Amino acid sequence: MTVDTVESTAIDRIDRKILAVLQEDGRITNTDLAARVNLSPTATAERFKRLMREGYILRFSAELHPGKLGLGLLVFVEVKLDRTTPDIFDAFGRAVARASEVLECHMVAGGFDYLIKARVRDMAAYRAFLSDTVLALPGVRETHTYAVMEDIKDTHVLPIAR
Repeated sequence: MTVDTVESTAIDRIDRKILAVLQEDGRITNTDLAARVNLSPTATAERFKRLMREGYILRFSAELHPGKLGLGLLVFVEVKLDRTTPDIFDAFGRAVARASEVLECHMVAGGFDYLIKARVRDMAAYRAFLSDTVLALPGVRETHTYAVMEDIKDTHVLPIAR
């Protein structure tokens, strides 16, 4: 997902409040959402539909506990490419999209080309992921790995000004 500035209708304070509440509880009923934003259920449902239609809400999903699923090790991997050409960027992007361990991959400006966020079982699984997946990606010249020892803040919630 790229960060796009897409032209759409302006959102007001109530729309922002709806979005903030939905980030806290995506399973909230329309009636409860309407009560939280001090609006009728009908008006709330219409605003919700518009926010979905205009792309403010991308999707709904469950947040899972990685450790309980055997994915206790979080790693960040800096990747430098041997060449930075459109064909290498495209091939790299397609290959990363197929790697199930990769949670996020961002092209960055600075001393390296991509930052990968991945989850694996443990350090042995990471070693296999590094050799079998990361180093096999098109154009990879060099990597630097950072294993996370402790999560200080881990959120998907965006700071919405109300």
